[in-house]
Amino acid sequence: MNNPDQPLPTFDEVLLCTPQTTAEQVELFLRRCLIPGCAEKKIYTMLYADELTYDVSSRAEKLFQRLQRYNSCSTYRLVILCNCEREHSYIPSAFSQYKVHMIPQRPLAEIQRYLQHHYRVAASSGSAASVFKDNMCVGIVASKRAGVGK
Repeated sequence: MNNPDQPLPTFDEVLLCTPQTTAEQVELFLRRCLIPGCAEKKIYTMLYADELTYDVSSRAEKLFQRLQRYNSCSTYRLVILCNCEREHSYIPSAFSQYKVHMIPQRPLAEIQRYLQHHYRVAASSGSAASVFKDNMCVGIVASKRAGVGK
């Protein structure tokens, strides 16, 4: 957020993990992040890594250790986000030595303005985003209860 014009991460910098995420997908992602010369100061993020299966998580940890051991350059930037309610699953446990408790450094309103700047589609573009509030092309719908039609 230090530069409002800097682009948000692209699809190759974010891996949204589910129980169906394969070991090959995680391997390709980690290689892009950890092989010297590939990172280009990008921030690579694994979202919901706690949802990976045991086998995929184990293979990911072994690959991470192997790539890190042979990587003479420690300039990679890898962020792994997990659900705090699943902190004892494989990935959060395996990477607990790197754990950092994150508290947002900016007020919520400022974060929202930053995201609106990047996710708003021009009204004249004829995009499907025009049906959403403020021409936003993304949104989050959440519910504490499952199956309520969201």
